[in-house]
Amino acid sequence: MTTSSSRPRRGAHPRVRGAVAGLGAAALLLGTAHLVAAVVGRGSDPFLAVGDAVVRLSPPALTSAAIETFGSYDKVVLLAGVAVVLVAVAAASGAVAVSRLAVGAAVPVLLVLAALVAVLSAPGAGPLDVLPTVAGTLVAVPVFVLLVRAARAARAPSDDADVPAPAVSRRRFVGLAGAVAAVAAGLAGAGTAVASAVRDAVASREGLRLPAAAEPVGEVPAGARLVDTVPFRTPVDELYRVDTALTVPQVRAEDWRLRVHGLVDRPLELDWDSLTRTYEVVEREITLVCVSNPVGGELAGNVVWTGVRLADVLADAGVDPTADMLLSTSVDGWSASTPLEALLGDEDALLAFGIDRRPLPFEHGFPVRMVVPGLYGYVSATKWVVDLEVTRFADDEAYWTPRGYAAEAPVKTASRIDVPASFAQLEAGPVVVAGTAWHPALGIDRVEVRVDGGEWAEAELGDVPSVLTWRQWRWEWDASPGQHRLEVRATDAAGDTQTDERAEVAPDGATGWHSVAVTVT
Repeated sequence: MTTSSSRPRRGAHPRVRGAVAGLGAAALLLGTAHLVAAVVGRGSDPFLAVGDAVVRLSPPALTSAAIETFGSYDKVVLLAGVAVVLVAVAAASGAVAVSRLAVGAAVPVLLVLAALVAVLSAPGAGPLDVLPTVAGTLVAVPVFVLLVRAARAARAPSDDADVPAPAVSRRRFVGLAGAVAAVAAGLAGAGTAVASAVRDAVASREGLRLPAAAEPVGEVPAGARLVDTVPFRTPVDELYRVDTALTVPQVRAEDWRLRVHGLVDRPLELDWDSLTRTYEVVEREITLVCVSNPVGGELAGNVVWTGVRLADVLADAGVDPTADMLLSTSVDGWSASTPLEALLGDEDALLAFGIDRRPLPFEHGFPVRMVVPGLYGYVSATKWVVDLEVTRFADDEAYWTPRGYAAEAPVKTASRIDVPASFAQLEAGPVVVAGTAWHPALGIDRVEVRVDGGEWAEAELGDVPSVLTWRQWRWEWDASPGQHRLEVRATDAAGDTQTDERAEVAPDGATGWHSVAVTVT
């Protein structure tokens, strides 16, 4: 009878080792692809391309829900989700391949094909963009086979001299898998280093000095801020970010080019110097609002922008009178459709290159972006802009139009209660109710508050530098004990009061009155 001490010590189950093999091969594929993509171009990285494809193919309702739930972290959550799926598939494939190699390898092959489709379907993709995925696959496949075979054969050495030594010891398998992981990490690190060396946009931005504006924006009016928790001018690091870019494009100012073409008399091509030296530099304080902002949401911000007037650039190009739309395109292929009537002759729509009197942060469009007051960002605020085509709504459409959003989207009059917060516990007596309202084209003329569906009371309004910014408001309430509901509504300078009809963000912005429930003791 064989004693327990004479049995081979197999250690981890072969399928566990197979899972490790699958993970190692996947890491090697991604590391190799990341390095090659650093040379070919950021859009060719298969991991990011799959994430971009998910963004493009997601229905508008899902996209809006993700933005509302996760805010500026929606892309982090998406990439984490893609990573979790990849880890699960890689581990499962390796575990299956230990017993059935062909079956275990079938799923990764399908994933590689899906990645290739995602890469080639990206805006502006070319044949060379498949190189990172192909290179990663060619490196990872033989390593996957090697690791799976090693996982099959590996076991701990036996104390029984009559048991033959394994072809691959468990220790050797662990060493082999560790070496593969180290190589994958090295390749990924090298890719990051190469990308930094090839596109040193950080140094470009840090060395940039903005030209002075002809008429700088003044200081914030003394009576502008009525809400302690919300600054009148939004700090740049707190300004919301909503776009489709999973990785922030990094373009050097020296490499940036803007093409102006389409229904124009004189097509233009501008670089950084010609843009900043040919046209008058101006400053504008403008409140931007995202169409994904729900009623009472925080996807709005007010900052000082530096740039040149879009109207001046279009005047140089000579716009055809039959045109009615400007199709602007980002370096990553995203596009927006802006009505020309909002740009021609307008003094405030900008090709902006500065925010808070400093170069734009990368995540907000460095080196140049569009800023158009009075329109939701998805039809006007193109970041990393490289192409302006003068065209017609009947002939072209932008990124979000075929995805269920309106082609034209003026900002709707809106207001929110910033204090007290919903479900706040308050003491009876005087309570300050305050918040923010906006219509960054007409301005806000009146804000009203009511309690428990009663009579509307007019709130005190803060000062504003212009109609392009939001306006803070304040109302003092003599709170009585009990549970109460506070509501707010605003009226713009044209005399239009925001509707109480609730509407979702799609297709052209949410509507309804913001309310908060509080308890007074």
